[in-house]
Amino acid sequence: MKRKTALLFAFTLLIGISIQAQTPTLNQKIINYVAAQIGKKVDRGECWDLAYEALTRSKCDWDGKFTYGKKLNLKKDTIYPGDIIQFTNVTIKYTVNRTVFKETFKQHTAIVYQVISPGNYKIVHQNNAFSGKKVGLSDLKLSNKTTGTIEIYRPQPKT
Repeated sequence: MKRKTALLFAFTLLIGISIQAQTPTLNQKIINYVAAQIGKKVDRGECWDLAYEALTRSKCDWDGKFTYGKKLNLKKDTIYPGDIIQFTNVTIKYTVNRTVFKETFKQHTAIVYQVISPGNYKIVHQNNAFSGKKVGLSDLKLSNKTTGTIEIYRPQPKT
């Protein structure tokens, strides 16, 4: 049993390392920007402000609203750090040490910071329960979503 768990952990780690190594250049620019903002308030401290600044500074082509580039298929496309997440009417439930937590996002924007494994991400965002109006990191497992829509976009270069 221990060997099986160790092999699963090693496989998951290798997937994560492989994904980080293949991160598109434009996504890496976004990650470099948001990494420098952790612990700081970007603009008004709204969730959207962080994505706006990251996309604008990285010279991305997007609609200036909630379509952040090419919409990805969560079941088919590889998700990379720097991809943008849009939550709409989402409820997430998870348990830590027998305590059940519930988060709701009526309209929320975040950025994939790290891919731990498919569907399991470290995200960077602001205006949330974890870091308030400052940029912070939290975990997101897509399997914990109970309601709502999560869309992920790949930033695109300006043409």
